[in-house]
Amino acid sequence: MPTPQPAIFRENTPHQYFLEFHLRARWQPEELRRVLGQALAARAPETSLVLAFGRDAWERLAPQEVPENFIAFHPVLGKQDRIAPGTQGDILVWLHGERHDLNVAFAMEIGRALAGIATLELELHGFTYLDSRDMTGFVDGTENPHDEEARAAALIPAGHTGAGGSFVLTQQWMHDLERFGALGQAEQESVIGRTKPDSIELDDAPPTAHVRRTDVQVDGQALKIYRRSAPFGGLRQHGLYFIAFSREIMIFAMQLDRMFGCADDGLMDRLTEFSTPVSGAYWFAPPVESLTALFGDHAG
Repeated sequence: MPTPQPAIFRENTPHQYFLEFHLRARWQPEELRRVLGQALAARAPETSLVLAFGRDAWERLAPQEVPENFIAFHPVLGKQDRIAPGTQGDILVWLHGERHDLNVAFAMEIGRALAGIATLELELHGFTYLDSRDMTGFVDGTENPHDEEARAAALIPAGHTGAGGSFVLTQQWMHDLERFGALGQAEQESVIGRTKPDSIELDDAPPTAHVRRTDVQVDGQALKIYRRSAPFGGLRQHGLYFIAFSREIMIFAMQLDRMFGCADDGLMDRLTEFSTPVSGAYWFAPPVESLTALFGDHAG
């Protein structure tokens, strides 16, 4: 089994930095390998790095290593004029660690290296908020798998193309905290499906609750993903950068269909009344051996 990128599973780092790039027309794989490989050498050991690629970019970089069912993100056209837009990029860089300054310094190195062949489309500083809560005040990722369960949920299994790698979904969600905060606590808990103080799942949560809509099951078997999302923002705008890893890309698609009213029951996630996605992309985070072959020893 190839080695997964270790930073995928490094938890409890307080500072996150997310970069999404679009490669310019007529970019050449050889140039990307050269400039990105040089930039990766500048990473401080305290900064964890996850690299992932969109479908088109990865196919040009490593045409023999494209996982089955790897697709670009297509917009989800939900009910009541709610949409999960697609903003598919080519390169995803996720930095995280104990020091925001080191994340920024390394991000600048990557930005300078890619300036001639790519444009920066998204840049966000994520952070741990209070005791690992979303800015709505609810604990984020309560049911996230851990240890071997996390690896089983996140990694493409042995025997498949891309083994040791992971499919990734990213979305930037913008919260309307004023509107959500106008609800009483009981109503907020009904929207989320959990108690606010201690994140206990409600036995009587409605089928439109967030935890119910994102609970994907097939033949009674729960299909887990591994979430690593981070709050971002300040006074003017705020939200959640959703980033999650999965062994199967279609689990993400099924979750989004259930959230936006495209599943068989036609129900929508009530959280979409108070939070709006403004980006959406699928990526592949290759195993360490693939990155090393392309970009050198500093890529792993």
